[in-house]
Formats: sequence, C-alpha cells, structure tokens
Amino acid sequence: MLPGVAESADNSTRSEARGIARPAVDEWLTAHVDGATAPFDYTLIAAGGSNLTFRVTDAAGHQWALRRPPDGHTLPTAHDMHREYRLMSALAGSAVPVPTCVAYCDDNSVTGAQFYVMSFVDGHILRDRASCAGMTAADADVATDSLVDVQVALHTIDVDAVGLGDLAKRDDYVGRQLKRWRDQVERANIRDLPLMVELHERMTRAKPREVAPPALAHGDYRFDNTIMNDDYKIIAVLDWELCTIGNPVADFAWSMLYWTDPGATMFVLSDPPTLEPIFSRSDEVIRRYKERSGFDLSDLPYYRVFSWWKQACIVEGAYARRLAGATGGMTSSGNVHDIATRVDRMLEHAHELARGVL
Repeated sequence: MLPGVAESADNSTRSEARGIARPAVDEWLTAHVDGATAPFDYTLIAAGGSNLTFRVTDAAGHQWALRRPPDGHTLPTAHDMHREYRLMSALAGSAVPVPTCVAYCDDNSVTGAQFYVMSFVDGHILRDRASCAGMTAADADVATDSLVDVQVALHTIDVDAVGLGDLAKRDDYVGRQLKRWRDQVERANIRDLPLMVELHERMTRAKPREVAPPALAHGDYRFDNTIMNDDYKIIAVLDWELCTIGNPVADFAWSMLYWTDPGATMFVLSDPPTLEPIFSRSDEVIRRYKERSGFDLSDLPYYRVFSWWKQACIVEGAYARRLAGATGGMTSSGNVHDIATRVDRMLEHAHELARGVL
C-alpha cells in the first residue's frame, strides 16, 4: 500500500528499515537511479498491511519511494512488484495520474525480493478525519469530484492503447475474483470459515451478467490511495497491487466501502475522512459516478455483498501473515486475533446485505 507517498513524521518509522539489506541496496541505487548519491536514509511508511514502501533520501536530499513485498510469509499470486511497475509505466501521461517509475530490480539477491523505485510525490493524503483539518465544504466537493473523475477515467481508458490488453482475461471478472480470494484463504489454511464458503457459493450462483465493458479495475481505489495537490485535485494514484482487467461497476462498489456515512454501523477504516460533515453522502457519490460513467448500476447491491466478502478474504490473508510473523506496512502492536474478529464481522455484514439480493 501507498507507493510514492508523502507522510507526516508520526506516520513513519526510521531506525531498522526492515526489508532493506545494506550495503547492497545502496550500491544498487547508486548504479541504477540517475543522480542518486550515497549514503541513503530509508524511512518505512507505516501504513497498510501488505507491501513495504520506503521514502529514500540521498546525501543531497533527493527523495524517491522504494517498494518491495513484505519480508516473511507471503501468499501465492500476491505482491507482484513487476505488475505494479508495468501498470504505472503504462499509465504515465494518461488521464490517470501516477508516480514516475524510475528503476526496477529483478535480482532477489540484492535484498531478498524484487523491488522498484519511483518518484516521491508530495501532497495531501486524506487518511482520516484529522487529515481534513482546514478543508472547506468546497474543498471537499473538489476532492470528491476528482476522486470520481479519475476513477471514471481509469474505467474508460483503452487498455489496448496503453499496452495493457494482455494484463488479464476480460470476461467473468467476479468469477475470477471469487476463485482467487477463496483459493488464497484456503491455501493459508488458518481456520475454518463456513460463512465465507456459503457466501462464495451463493454469489457464484447469483452472478449478474456483466453489462459494462471490461476495464482497468484498480482493486483498492479510495482517498487514502491517492495524493492531492493544494487544490485537492488528485496528482497521483497509488497502490496498484490488485489492479487487473475487470468489471468497473464491481471496482466502483469496492471503492464505496470506504465512503462511510454518519450513522454507519460497519467501517473498513477506523476513522474515515468522509464522516466529516463537509463531505457529500454516499448516494451523491454514486449519482456522480453513474452520470459521468454512463454505466448501469442496478446490480450495485450484489457487488456490495461481493466487496465485503472480498474484504474479509483480504483481511484474513493479513491475519495469516501476522500469525506467520510478517507485518507488511502495519505496526505489530495489538492483539493479532482482533484481525480474525474483524474478518468474522465483515462476513456477517456481507451475509446481512445478501438478504433479498442473493
């Protein structure tokens, strides 16, 4: 999570720089990144529960971002660094703003895994309500418009024209996703999740016909995976780990999990910025996306169920990694079994939403 980010001091940790093997990484940067001068300082950006992202500062004060998989246990098909690098490279100069890709290391011997380097994009990240301090209702509306407009741009980009036509299959996105996430949970083999299995089977039987054309589906698009300028317009979209070719309506439904309205009983984020009264409510965001994309959203209730189920599967993967000793970008404080409780609550919420839908 969070490639190319800017962060405040209280969101980063220096010292250990786990996942960075010195002096090998220093030597690689000096040889492959133009203008990079040793020694380097590595600051782990302590956000997210998956890939590790570091702010790299050289002797002259130049900054880049370095991204690599978590150190320790990982699940098959996860943490594909080259996929992220390819996606951002392909989108450079498009209507979807991304950090500039600088260099890629495919030699695992350097630091135990492949990694890449990109530009460090400075700006605002709306992670929580505190990050909205000083924003007006007009600012929030600009940010909302930008969030919707960039997602519509992503969902309508010509994948063949940008060289991503072979990124994935173009049909049965939900079927592929249902299989992928159930398989990952079952490979981890941490515990029995009968509700996960039940919902998987019901969603498989009730899959709606895909009416929107296949598109780039980011897989985790939301405010805190974007960077905004001082006008609250998006200047970089981050975290391309889950991106594929898929159903844009399902991808939009996933994004709406993170748009929490006041009074909601189930949150993904612990302190979502959209709880601030300056932001529009979720039905207005849906209206804007529908109007600007032109897509039929009549199956959105199904995709909400699917999204909460998928969220539970992903968090179960984070639980498996924590039990195995890997933390990704998360701090390791707190009771690891609280993660399992979150998974259970997400599955129960999906089950409730499924009434009358599946």
